[in-house]
Amino acid sequence: MFSFKKLAVLAAAALALTACSGPSADNSKSSSGGSPSAAAPSSGGPLKVAVVTHGSAGDAFWNVVKNGAQQAGKDLGVGVDYYSDGDPANQAKLIDNAVAQKVGGLVVSMANPQALQTSIQNAVKAGIPVITINSGEDYSTQFGAIAHVGQSEGLAGQGAGQRLKAAGKTKLLCVIHEAGNIGQNQRCDGAKQTFGNVTTLQVDISNPTDAQSRIRGALQSDPSIDAVLALNSQVAARAVSAAKEASSKAQVATFDLNADVVAAIKDGSILFAVDQQQYEQGYLPIVFLKLYKENGNTIGGGHPVQTGPGFVDKTNIDTVAPYAQRGTR
Repeated sequence: MFSFKKLAVLAAAALALTACSGPSADNSKSSSGGSPSAAAPSSGGPLKVAVVTHGSAGDAFWNVVKNGAQQAGKDLGVGVDYYSDGDPANQAKLIDNAVAQKVGGLVVSMANPQALQTSIQNAVKAGIPVITINSGEDYSTQFGAIAHVGQSEGLAGQGAGQRLKAAGKTKLLCVIHEAGNIGQNQRCDGAKQTFGNVTTLQVDISNPTDAQSRIRGALQSDPSIDAVLALNSQVAARAVSAAKEASSKAQVATFDLNADVVAAIKDGSILFAVDQQQYEQGYLPIVFLKLYKENGNTIGGGHPVQTGPGFVDKTNIDTVAPYAQRGTR
């Protein structure tokens, strides 16, 4: 059996992100969509975990989550299968399929908690421990999950608003790119609490050209907007382009990192990024499920395990950039 001493060391290393070894080949089947196979139930063998997120295949943010989960599986000898679907009904079906497969643990993101409630509660009834990640922390305990790992979105929004206000900005455009994602509304609401003068704009991330056009239009129609808060690194790049096209003085800040955001922070076109350190959202649940299954441990005491917000700007971008390049930030 895996040494508990080694497990504790790995858990501490993951929490600090000081010893992560970066992404590597998965030691089990991995998928970006579709249904978990009905074969190879985990009972009686090594722990097998299904990670079911609302991310899209190839999304830079969710690839980092996937990297964390797969690396933890390799480090701990846990089978990790990763599935994702942005449609809440399809995500619920993926959870149902994993329950039918009798996996040893589930990790689920909850951008639309109500759509997933029955599926998650059925997993709990089947005796499968569930850890929620990223979104829906207010519903995690209610649905029966043993822990939530993520960033409290309202608090992160408050932090972003404080930073923009301290930078001397006076009117903020907060861009929501996924309708129905409660976490994005919480981010904008948090920014309103600390910044004050905030207006929201709904765009569709699946149509980035239109999103850029809508941001440009908002900036042209209201020249008093001097800050844009994007809630996604892809939207941030579009916001930078939109501001240039509109000849706007608005400065862009964003949630989340990718290579483009790293470069934009370095050249000054993005003021800062709110970093929720999503690698931990993939890695830590695998550690916690291993401890729960083999030692009865729980984490958080009913409160979320916070992975953010951290803030990346010109003062620390050179430190963070290599980690973003290798897919762990």
